[in-house]
Amino acid sequence: MEIGQSAYDFQLPGVDGKTYSLKDFADKPVLVLFFWCNHCPYVKAYEDRVIQLANEFKDRVAFVAINSNDPKQYPEDSFENMQRVAQEKNYPFPYLFDETQSVARAYKASRTPEFFVFDEERDLKYHGRLDDNWEHPDQVRHEYVRDAIRYLLENDIPHVSHVPPIGCTIKWKH
Repeated sequence: MEIGQSAYDFQLPGVDGKTYSLKDFADKPVLVLFFWCNHCPYVKAYEDRVIQLANEFKDRVAFVAINSNDPKQYPEDSFENMQRVAQEKNYPFPYLFDETQSVARAYKASRTPEFFVFDEERDLKYHGRLDDNWEHPDQVRHEYVRDAIRYLLENDIPHVSHVPPIGCTIKWKH
């Protein structure tokens, strides 16, 4: 996806039993959509930071996690395991399953985690990684997603619009 492109709509089941689409998040001026899974060490390293960020901005920012991995290749990423992890970690955001992988393809996502931050019109304003240090949270110097959120909430354009995502590749079906 290119910066400035509009978010693609979707209809995906969540671990909470509801089906979600883009309009379900229309009440928030910022949308953070991110590709996620259970098995990836990068996701596990970022998990607590993303939960903290979602809780911090929950009143003004919609966070949505999407798992597009093939659970046949990675059983840990099955819908049942998604439900378990979301409950254990008390995810403060919907965790959706993209079984057909059509949403990941529409967004041209390639990694977990991979973040897409949209403004109120749902135009893409930031794409890439959460921050600059996946291994050492105490050594983070640039919080790309947090900065994008802050700029958008102040009706400004993020100063950084793209940082190549780092993480595991999405496990595509054969």
